[in-house]
Amino acid sequence: MSARGLVDQVLDPGSWTSWDVPPVDPPGYPDELAAARACSGYDEAVITGSGTLHGRRVALVVSEFSFLAGSIGTATAARIIAAVERATAEGLPLLAAPSSGGTRMQEGTVAFVQMARITAAVMRHKAARLPYLVYLRHPTTGGVLASWGSLGHVTAAAPGALIGFLGPRVYEALHGSPFPPGVQVSENLFAQGLVDAVVSAEEVGGIAARALNVLCATAPQATAPQATAPPQSDSASPSAVPAVPHGTDVPAWESILRSREPDRPGVRDLLREASEVTPLSGTGEGESDPGLLLALASFGAAACVVVGQDRRAQRAGHPIGPAGLRVARRGIRLAAELGLPLLTVIDTPGAVLSAEAEERGLAGEIARCLADLLVAPNPTLCLLLGEGTGGAALALLPADRVLCAQHGWLSPLPPEAASAIVYRDVGHAAEMAHAQGVRSADLLRDGIVDRILPEGEDFCARTSVVLAEELTRLAAMDEAARLAARDGRYGVIS
Repeated sequence: MSARGLVDQVLDPGSWTSWDVPPVDPPGYPDELAAARACSGYDEAVITGSGTLHGRRVALVVSEFSFLAGSIGTATAARIIAAVERATAEGLPLLAAPSSGGTRMQEGTVAFVQMARITAAVMRHKAARLPYLVYLRHPTTGGVLASWGSLGHVTAAAPGALIGFLGPRVYEALHGSPFPPGVQVSENLFAQGLVDAVVSAEEVGGIAARALNVLCATAPQATAPQATAPPQSDSASPSAVPAVPHGTDVPAWESILRSREPDRPGVRDLLREASEVTPLSGTGEGESDPGLLLALASFGAAACVVVGQDRRAQRAGHPIGPAGLRVARRGIRLAAELGLPLLTVIDTPGAVLSAEAEERGLAGEIARCLADLLVAPNPTLCLLLGEGTGGAALALLPADRVLCAQHGWLSPLPPEAASAIVYRDVGHAAEMAHAQGVRSADLLRDGIVDRILPEGEDFCARTSVVLAEELTRLAAMDEAARLAARDGRYGVIS
């Protein structure tokens, strides 16, 4: 699809306004530029402008491959940078749709270094807390992929598109053999956690609009006057023993057994109650983990980034490892960059125990998740949904506000393992669970959680309402007061 064809496909009819001015041609290859213009019908390898997407004004930078293989020269870069800077100045989300062979060889090094200038403009746009979405088209290679093509908050790719750093023709010329098949294909990049989705051009507009409904959401107004500190936990005063909600004062072992029931609602069931959901895939850096779910979502009018542990996937052979925690850290960064509330959902039987996980830095990733959450400037909310075993659970715990399902629990080890350490058998698991204070009522009493959510019929629907409420309240708070309260809760950080 041509650049203009993609613009027509994505934007609302008749809404496109071009931002392009005639390019200043570099010296050295005027005949090639003239031929490219005559053959392609474009004056450069990109077009830029703005329009509306489902009624929302957005900026676009779209490559045209028929113009010298979509290559980036100095004039191309100048057009891209001007568009990015205008989008930033006007506070617009930016959609980039590259299709390029990379740097323009006719201009050499001076064109090559333009990738750094484009990257700098994109990073200034992101620093302004403005969304940057990328749609990788066939083909996208070289310096374009290694700069502005790989910086999206959300990145999708066209089906079957060739996407790779090293062009196949270059590889074959250098090595005398073809590049291994199936590697530089969008579907493989999705499987490897490098892109979030593989979608056709016809789907791009709808998916981008849904993502922007979350990424561009403004903080909803709280129903109560603006808060200046987090709401107190379910207790009369900080020094009082919190009242245990009716029905939650059950033996710890009963909660543990219930949390392990195969039909117990999980994070995916909870997301079905959200009004907007855009799943994201992997770290964006070549890793993914089925046990860790990352999404953009809205509960009622409250938009957020969701980092959730999928217990069913973990129990089906995908326990959370270092890659899963790196996916979580991507979500933490994404929320912080855009100033969106972050919702973490804990539901894990524990991290993977293996030599590979040790060598790939499992402990360090838990520590970095904790650190990222503790210093995140944006509102954070944690839901302890079910099992909360070990470091994988702790990694998602520190938040401005912590909720716990009635049969949620948190423990440094499974009770069976704790029993094995203390008694050298697993027969005292129930006794250890009671002694360690792992159940929701104990967590409320000890100030680890702020609110217990009763379970039962329509649990996910009722919880989605609570999440909307809590996210709205946190987003409406004074930031300095919220961060000060977090510092006080977990020890002074700032």
